[in-house]
Amino acid sequence: MHLLSASCVCALLISALLRQVSGLETVIGLYGETLEIPCNNGAIKAEDVLITKWKYDKGEGLTGDLLVKRNNLNVSISATDEYKGRVSMALNSSLLLSAAKLSDQRTFTCMVVSVADITEYPVNVVIYKTPAGLEISDRVEELEIGKPTKLGTCVAQDANPAANITWLKNNKPLVADGKGISIQTSVLVDPITGLSTTSSTLEYSAEKEDADAQFACSTQPTVGAELVSSSMTFTITYSTENIVLQVFAQDPLVEGDNVTLKCEADGNPPPTSFNFHLKGEMVKVENGDTYTITNASRDTTGEYKCSLIDNPALEASEHITVSYLDINLSLSGNIVKNASESLDLTVHTEASAEAKVSWTKDNVKLDKQPKFTKLTYSDSGHYECKVTMGLLTRKASFDLMVEGAPVITQLSKQRSEDGQHKVLICQAEGSPKPAVTWSINGTSPEESPFINGKITHKITVVPTANLTVTCSVANEFGTATRAINVSSLFEEVRMDKQDQSDDSDQTKLVVGVVVGLLVATVVIGLAYWVYMKKSKQGSWKTGEKENGSSEEEKKLEEKVEENSQKAEV
Repeated sequence: MHLLSASCVCALLISALLRQVSGLETVIGLYGETLEIPCNNGAIKAEDVLITKWKYDKGEGLTGDLLVKRNNLNVSISATDEYKGRVSMALNSSLLLSAAKLSDQRTFTCMVVSVADITEYPVNVVIYKTPAGLEISDRVEELEIGKPTKLGTCVAQDANPAANITWLKNNKPLVADGKGISIQTSVLVDPITGLSTTSSTLEYSAEKEDADAQFACSTQPTVGAELVSSSMTFTITYSTENIVLQVFAQDPLVEGDNVTLKCEADGNPPPTSFNFHLKGEMVKVENGDTYTITNASRDTTGEYKCSLIDNPALEASEHITVSYLDINLSLSGNIVKNASESLDLTVHTEASAEAKVSWTKDNVKLDKQPKFTKLTYSDSGHYECKVTMGLLTRKASFDLMVEGAPVITQLSKQRSEDGQHKVLICQAEGSPKPAVTWSINGTSPEESPFINGKITHKITVVPTANLTVTCSVANEFGTATRAINVSSLFEEVRMDKQDQSDDSDQTKLVVGVVVGLLVATVVIGLAYWVYMKKSKQGSWKTGEKENGSSEEEKKLEEKVEENSQKAEV
């Protein structure tokens, strides 16, 4: 590099053709930050550059110098006014402009003097500023259905360019339609900073479905991410369109229960006072929506209504049914009757619906209602009538005791399993419980439980001789006796052996007779065959007819048949 004298440089400036790069490059800077404005973008090699100078357009055809850098010399800053202290040069000859502001939106020119030429590189600077944030002011608390209302104003402060605001409902953009949605936007510019503040006001006609809707506003800056305000919800007010009457009671609702009526309306805010129509009577309830009917009865059954106090024509109704079930049994408590008497039993039921009647005796289900035309001791017991209607049940019961003199229904005997004893069994009926006695003393007495007027008594005996045994039963109404013959156990053993011997002899005799008859039959048959054979031979010789032989043959066949029948017997 050779240093040029000032005269040479001046001559070069005058004689050289001043060329400006075609096309204007634009550089975007952020408000308040340092902006780097490039120079020639490497079009001229650094070793060929003699002088680099930065200047800016002051307007009205005037320029202002910022700084200059000569080869192998330090940067010389000549900036004044607003750029004093704000400019410097980077190693690549770019202009560094600190604390960028909107007034910096102008053209900056880099002039490069090389050995061969002088070239200028103008750069247009644009400064952007993102809004500090989005805020919704002047928001309302509630909206009335069908009435256009200003929800609020969304404000985007200090932006460049001015923010473009979009209103959102449940994250979806709202578009002004001139009906239910109206959006008014205004922009104010700060005369000092030149920054813009955008205000957008939303006027909205709410619907019932907007009760839980979330409203917000957003903007998409030229540089940076989308900004969204905090969301807001509103209370949606509307007049009552529908009214409902609810009934709260136990299921089933029976006499003595309480019933609560509750009137609900879909208005917002909901009504707080109602009229309750109680079967022709109207009760006004203020600051409440319920009415309770205490101690319901079957007369409570009927239609009930509720309505708005300020709009009686808007009403709701419900039918209330009080279930009831009554049972009236003609018998109750303890019933004492004599055997063979009759007893009338009737059941009367009253129910709000069809009821089912069932009977049990001593907890055992009966197929039908009992009838007592002629009482027996087995009729004694605990009777219960159960009436069921849905989940509702009623019961009534009585205890029947059939009394009378005892009778012996059966007196029997049987040999014990080991064959060494005899068991006498006396079965009797009567009430109260009869006492059982025997005419002899036995062992191992056994008495069954006294159930339904029946009792069984057993004793074990070892009779050594034939005897007659009596069983006696007695209670306060009378006595009954029966006798049974009991043979000696030893005599029965002897007779059993004799019976066995007789049976053996008889068996032998029968076998002998059968064998004898069979032998006789065989002999007669053989003789008959021999006879027939000889008779035929004689007839052939004498020429006699065979009629006589046929008659004899017939007689012999009858004889054989008779002997065969005897053998079978």
